[in-house]
Amino acid sequence: MLEKKTFDAERVVLIGVITQEQDERKVEEYLDELAFLAKTAGATPVEKFRQQLNKPNPKTFIGTGKINEIKAFNKEHKVDTVIFDEELTPSQLRNVEKLMKSKVMDRTNLILDIFARRAKTAHAKTQVELAQYQYLLPRLTGMWTHLERQRGGIGTRGPGEREIETDRRIVRDKITRLKNQLAKIDKQKATQRKNRGKLVRVALVGYTNVGKSTLMNVLSKSDVFEENKLFATLDTTVRKVAIGNLPFLLTDTVGFIRKLPHSLVESFKSTLDEVREADLLLHVVDISHPGFEEQIRIVNQTLHDIGAGDTPAYMVFNKIDLYENGGPQIGDEQEDYQDPDEQIRHYQELKESWMAKSNQTSLFISAKSKTNIQQLREDLYHAVKKIHVQRYPYDDFLY
Repeated sequence: MLEKKTFDAERVVLIGVITQEQDERKVEEYLDELAFLAKTAGATPVEKFRQQLNKPNPKTFIGTGKINEIKAFNKEHKVDTVIFDEELTPSQLRNVEKLMKSKVMDRTNLILDIFARRAKTAHAKTQVELAQYQYLLPRLTGMWTHLERQRGGIGTRGPGEREIETDRRIVRDKITRLKNQLAKIDKQKATQRKNRGKLVRVALVGYTNVGKSTLMNVLSKSDVFEENKLFATLDTTVRKVAIGNLPFLLTDTVGFIRKLPHSLVESFKSTLDEVREADLLLHVVDISHPGFEEQIRIVNQTLHDIGAGDTPAYMVFNKIDLYENGGPQIGDEQEDYQDPDEQIRHYQELKESWMAKSNQTSLFISAKSKTNIQQLREDLYHAVKKIHVQRYPYDDFLY
């Protein structure tokens, strides 16, 4: 069992699939992340199920025997919801719900739910709502939502039009309206970026929950919201920072994650433009996470996908304090490291390895305990100054 039931929390079970591409160890790591996502959404993970498959079942994704096993478990333990660590097709989603007699979600739906909970500003809410409707549109069949009740008046339904067709039309109308709203916001954001003058732009990027917002607060002396949950920050925050006599703009952006839904990437275009238009990236890495190397790969691939793959980047390995306080952690769960000295040696080996093989400038810090922050400030000063001098060679305010 993963956890005891908490008051009024939705009880969920998690499902992962072992394939040729992802072995049992990797699936276990993915399920840990899925459990953290579920907790972030306010649910209580009760159990994890795994099945080894050569390829997913086109009708139900997993096998019928495993479905029956999970169904019996859910009935015995009063489980409300089943969450798959993959994106299900609309037909797979419907078929599994019918067989299990439980609510079924996939990873994409769960991430969208978290984004909806985290969105605070009108901009973020509009971005998330668009992504939700784009996810919903192909999945309307069999999940009649009576959307037509939100839209009254004569002439809103064609003669003989079925309910599902009405739903689709209403959702398409909403998508069109939301896209128009975002187009206006994107234009406003672009104008704001142009009006920032000639200051060098530095953007914090990285996997979700690696400590970007904490680092933002330390460097800019601001109060950006930070929390040990996934996607604590959705709205882009820009602060003017000065190190010595050198001012620049520092941006905190939404964190990336494995299998980030494409609809979210599309709807968060103006947010990601802050990354695309940055002069320098601070790629923040949680060095204490057991899967930090894969997280680096995922972030680099995402940067490439959004057109920021060639932007100069500075690797910032964060959370080194955790090596002195018990070892790597995933959410609230902690791996068992019995020998603290061995754990510190492990960190030193990681540090030496990455210092040697990384082609990028890198630094190991703790934003929480402010270890090596002064060195990071000095490195940032020289990096930003170099960019500024190259761009404005006759600007003498630095000299």
